[in-house]
Amino acid sequence: MAEPSTAPPAGPRDDAALDDTAQRGELVIKERAVVKIAVAAALQVPGVVKQSGGLSRLTGRELPRADVSTGADAVAINLYIAVQWPCRLDLLNRRLRAQVHRQVEQMTGMPVIELNIVVVGTESAAPEDSGADSLYSEQGDPAVPPLPVAPIRPRTPRATPAAVPAAIIVAVAALGLAVVAARELLIMRGTFANAPWIRNTAQWLGRLHWSDWIVPVAVGAIVLGIVFIVAALKPRPRTHLPLAVGDTPIVWLRPTDLARNSSSHANTVPGVLSAHTTVDRKHVTVRVVRTESTPAADVAISVREAVEPTLSLLGTSPELRVQVKP
Repeated sequence: MAEPSTAPPAGPRDDAALDDTAQRGELVIKERAVVKIAVAAALQVPGVVKQSGGLSRLTGRELPRADVSTGADAVAINLYIAVQWPCRLDLLNRRLRAQVHRQVEQMTGMPVIELNIVVVGTESAAPEDSGADSLYSEQGDPAVPPLPVAPIRPRTPRATPAAVPAAIIVAVAALGLAVVAARELLIMRGTFANAPWIRNTAQWLGRLHWSDWIVPVAVGAIVLGIVFIVAALKPRPRTHLPLAVGDTPIVWLRPTDLARNSSSHANTVPGVLSAHTTVDRKHVTVRVVRTESTPAADVAISVREAVEPTLSLLGTSPELRVQVKP
């Protein structure tokens, strides 16, 4: 008869033993595993497309792809993607970051401390993808908070600041002073023998006594300083005219272009031989030369009717003046 076994009965392992790192070994996550997780997460985001063709399969340059650097307890990822165009890149960026962060952290247990996204390629969207149910609509996506609508701040085109000539003069003077200082240094070191300018000038100023020319020079320096300050603080004039596109002017037109456009419309009026337009801040003056057989009053009315639709597009309301010459 067989003897009874003396081995301990089989049962669940001791939980304390499982908590001992020396008993269960070490978990190592290779970077290529994180690469596959990041690529798979990127492809789950609407708008990210897979591109491969030609030599890309042989060189491993197909999109999306990722370069991963893993540390002791964190991951850094450079993600290269191709997108379906047109698309909202800002919204795609937020969705892609949320998806990659979530997938990598859930599957590896390591947080993503850095995620750089590079859009390398684009792919045209199919006609059926450009309808109302666009993949980039923010509606119905609770994971992505709505984007705040920032008001547009108009940037009015303005002339070059009047202080530019003064700044150029000061810059040239500073460069000249630097050259003189370098020359003085070389003279002090004995590189070449010449008369020092700065020392001689300082000695000359030290021996200087009151003279009548000092007063006009001082007054001129004060006036020049005031002119420079005024030039620096003076508001710059506008150089363009705003077009009435929406509530905020974002499209601007040069006065020269407006003058050419007005003259072109005036030249289409019957009885006008030539037209010339000048534009200033408050007036648009159209000077036309008419034929002798056309009444001046009729020409003026027709020219005004031809030019006013163009002026109605402006955000300002300049006065239209028509001058008719025989």
